[in-house]
Amino acid sequence: MAQNRDNKPAKVLMARFSALGDVAMTVPVIYSACLSAPHVQFTLVTRPGMTSIFQACPPNLTVVGVDVKNEYSGIGGLRRLSEHLVKTYSPDVFVDLHNVLRTKIMAAFMRLRGIPVKQLYKPRAQRKALTKQKNKILEPVGSQIDRYRKVFLDAGLCVEPLFSGLYKTRASAPQSDFAAITAPKPDGIKWIGVAPFAAHDTKIYPQPLMDKVLELIDAEAAATPLRIFLFGGGASEKEICEQWEKRYKTVTSLAGKRYGFAAELALMNHLDVMLSMDSSNMHLASIAGCPVVSIWGATHPYCGFTPWNAVESDMIQLRLPCRPCSVFGNKACSKTSMPCMSGIDPQMVFGKIIEHLQ
Repeated sequence: MAQNRDNKPAKVLMARFSALGDVAMTVPVIYSACLSAPHVQFTLVTRPGMTSIFQACPPNLTVVGVDVKNEYSGIGGLRRLSEHLVKTYSPDVFVDLHNVLRTKIMAAFMRLRGIPVKQLYKPRAQRKALTKQKNKILEPVGSQIDRYRKVFLDAGLCVEPLFSGLYKTRASAPQSDFAAITAPKPDGIKWIGVAPFAAHDTKIYPQPLMDKVLELIDAEAAATPLRIFLFGGGASEKEICEQWEKRYKTVTSLAGKRYGFAAELALMNHLDVMLSMDSSNMHLASIAGCPVVSIWGATHPYCGFTPWNAVESDMIQLRLPCRPCSVFGNKACSKTSMPCMSGIDPQMVFGKIIEHLQ
């Protein structure tokens, strides 16, 4: 193994392919690892569409997009990919930040090449105890960000918490980066982001209740100049957001516009607050340096997927005996009314937003 002057790995190869929120959660740890070990060269392989999340990279970080669904699909494709990565980057250690079948296969090929492998630990038993309906053990299983950090520690690397956001400070991203979305932010106005959707229905605040939240915020514009930006994607989300855009004078919909991560992250850096579900936008806003108010339904912060720099009081949730019923929100609710979401008062959500505007 090649080593640098501190007797540590000199070249680190990392892999994390999905999901978007999980990739965003690697940013604070990867950047901190890079800044903690400036003489080490780090290379991350991820999906091509996710490379632009890594804005203002440390100089010793290379982010590579690879198509593991087509170009490098199957065992043969992953073997070719592993051989290419070894030949191109000569890694001293392979850090698997995903620990799924695809990266396990890559890890096997790395070991055949004599390259040490360190893999993400997944607390499956603890999560199962947290989400079971009988004899539930309501205890936090630890942060996913901390688990990412441990993989680097296992690889012999120091990871000081040096990440302070993708941008130097709040509202420091070049406003030209989001010029395609909107003109620069005028003085005296508040910008609010709202990401009302998630991958699963059990993580989405019901549309009529979110409509009431938007109505309350829009009415607040009479006293506080403000603007609301809606984030989303997909045809149905685009249609709903455009309906809200027509209904409320303060609303601008970004849903389905495909401005790209670079533009949206820069805009998030200038927001005064982001209202989000337990979704990827929650994580993107956090690494962009924006305060995040999050709404939790079937899932729970105790599962470990809270955003970077999260504030517990900004996580809106109800304490119910059935919560959480799922780690990722991909299980159907056993109740007909989904009380974990329907029981959250829009006024409560609005009040938390107003706290960040004062």
